[in-house]
Amino acid sequence: MVMEREEGQTADAVASRLATLIEPGSLLEATPECLVVAHADGRILFANHRVEQLTGFDRVDLVGQSVELLIATDILELVPGTRLETICRTNDLGEIPVEIHLGTIEGPERLLVVSLRDVSDLKAGREAQFEAEAKYRALVEQIPAVVYLDPVDENSDSIYVSPQVVTLLGIDQDEWLTDPYCWRRHVHPEDLDRAWEEYEDAYNSHTTLIHEYRMVHEDGSIRWVLEQAYPINDEHGNPWLIQGVIFDISARKAAEEQVAFLAYHDKLTGLPNRALFEEMLESAITRARRHDLGVGVLFLDLDNFKLVNDSLGHHAGDVLLAQLGERLKGCTRETDMVARQGGDEFLLLLSDLERGAGPIPGTEAALIVAESVAERVHEALQEPFNLNGTEFIASGSVGISLFPQDALDAATLLKNADAAMYQSKKQDPGGYVIYATSGEDPMKKLSMTTRLRRAVEQENWILHYQPVVNLRDGSVEGVEALVRWQDPNGGIVPPGEFIPLAEELGLIEAIGDWVIDAMAAQQRAWAADGLDLTVGFNLSPRQLWSAHLAEKVLAKLRGADVDPERVVVEITESTAMADPDRTQKILNELHAWGLTLAIDDFGTGYSSLARLKHLPVDILKIDRSFVRDVHLDPGLASMVQAMIQLAGGLGMTPLAEGIETAGELAFLQEAGCPSGQGFYFARPVPADEIPDLVTREAGLIPPDFRSDR
Repeated sequence: MVMEREEGQTADAVASRLATLIEPGSLLEATPECLVVAHADGRILFANHRVEQLTGFDRVDLVGQSVELLIATDILELVPGTRLETICRTNDLGEIPVEIHLGTIEGPERLLVVSLRDVSDLKAGREAQFEAEAKYRALVEQIPAVVYLDPVDENSDSIYVSPQVVTLLGIDQDEWLTDPYCWRRHVHPEDLDRAWEEYEDAYNSHTTLIHEYRMVHEDGSIRWVLEQAYPINDEHGNPWLIQGVIFDISARKAAEEQVAFLAYHDKLTGLPNRALFEEMLESAITRARRHDLGVGVLFLDLDNFKLVNDSLGHHAGDVLLAQLGERLKGCTRETDMVARQGGDEFLLLLSDLERGAGPIPGTEAALIVAESVAERVHEALQEPFNLNGTEFIASGSVGISLFPQDALDAATLLKNADAAMYQSKKQDPGGYVIYATSGEDPMKKLSMTTRLRRAVEQENWILHYQPVVNLRDGSVEGVEALVRWQDPNGGIVPPGEFIPLAEELGLIEAIGDWVIDAMAAQQRAWAADGLDLTVGFNLSPRQLWSAHLAEKVLAKLRGADVDPERVVVEITESTAMADPDRTQKILNELHAWGLTLAIDDFGTGYSSLARLKHLPVDILKIDRSFVRDVHLDPGLASMVQAMIQLAGGLGMTPLAEGIETAGELAFLQEAGCPSGQGFYFARPVPADEIPDLVTREAGLIPPDFRSDR
């Protein structure tokens, strides 16, 4: 049977004809579904008004059209009863996702009945859910942590765990999800009770849980974790689920342990450092006071460590220090401590020493123990060190200080051991000195310290100037500023008597700042009088290592309107070589501002020529110990000639210090040394005597020695 729309027929007429085939026709319109009735060949016989609302097609116009006009699926291939999602086409060429259900009506003619349901909202919801789940998984499964979702019932299976659990514990996700006791089995036994108690406390108080504990991987390794968990409540406000995150913080814990270790230990040797030594020293002194015991501190400094660094390199120096640390531990008792102070300095703490008379009449028991340890240290140093195939015999000087004989507190005990060590270096390198018998009068030193501090506060300083002489014609090329202490109670104090103490007390920077200010002011005054002189001054080691040295010096010179190119900065060779890399950086900064640089006391500081050639030095000052009687000693003569040639080869000007005789002058002239200074020409004098020396027509050397006559 075919129902065709004839000219002039209305939709009602078509529906009326359909009603004769499908009873009751009113149900087709009353249903909330979109219904399409089609012939077995797919031609549309009827579409209810819901189809019009969904597609925008006039349902009368649809009659006789193929059902594929509406539905993007070949329904003729479908089995009756099929339900599927497909696309419904609209009159405006749009598409609507629909769910269709195919049925049949059996009668004189078999008809197909297709119901359509708009699933746009359902599909959008599905897509939103899929997108949300994808975002959640992308977030959860990419972060470096295990994310889990558990029911509040501890005996129930877990709901979700992220795949990171495989890395953290070596188990698969299913094991975590199906075994309620999986977490318990992997918490470290020593942490389980605490971790579970903290979990219950957070759950009962409805607060977020944040705690750290250890877990055990399947391979037996320990993992430190940080867990954060919080409850998710149901619609009634009762705990429903537990959402948690477990972070692997093993690396952080290892770093914290390393930091804690390094805070009290030396990285190179593994020995305690100064901080831990001081704490243990305080504790030892406390015990000693309580039980009437003694405490000893030994301060060791290697005498020839710089030779290793310069000749074999810093790695060999590190090897030496590490091996020495091990040997020193063998020199003490188990109750004692060996620490690395820094550089090539080591500290030994001798605790709980018995006090009283020693086995030899007139000896102190604690002192005998300290001396025996010092002897063992020197014996340990006598065995050669193997530095990457090179044998090296080290030498070290030791200072000893005892509680309560030499000091009653830790700081003073350490300072006294340090002072005794330096005394040992001066008088007996490779030996040891006991502070109490070092020969220094404590009261005299205390008095000197008090007076020196007062001198710094009151600036009781004066500058004397020693001419630097041109050895060819005797003219004055410049002057060197030398500080003197004008002690109201003791007259003029030479620098050798107070500079070392000022260094020890940390006062040298204040004195050095005063010297630069006074020197700059004097140079400006001379310039105003028409006297153009280069002026030099000495930098102490502490000044050289001070922060922003170049900026500070330049600011003072600019403040006095002094040209930096007319100023010579002098540092000793030993200071320059103490830390060559650091020295080079500082000297480069000074040189960049135009300051002339000089190495003082050359020949006494074990310079590395490889280092020296890279320093921006202009003047090489040959130490007076090589100049004295140089004309009488062939060995000295050869050394001084070599130094003069070395300076010339490095592009530096050699300058001889401490010239005191005509014979020394004659030799230096013959050797080609262009400049010098010393008592032969003039002693250091006050500033007002310099103009007369500079303007002498004959210069400062006898006429017979002048090469310009």
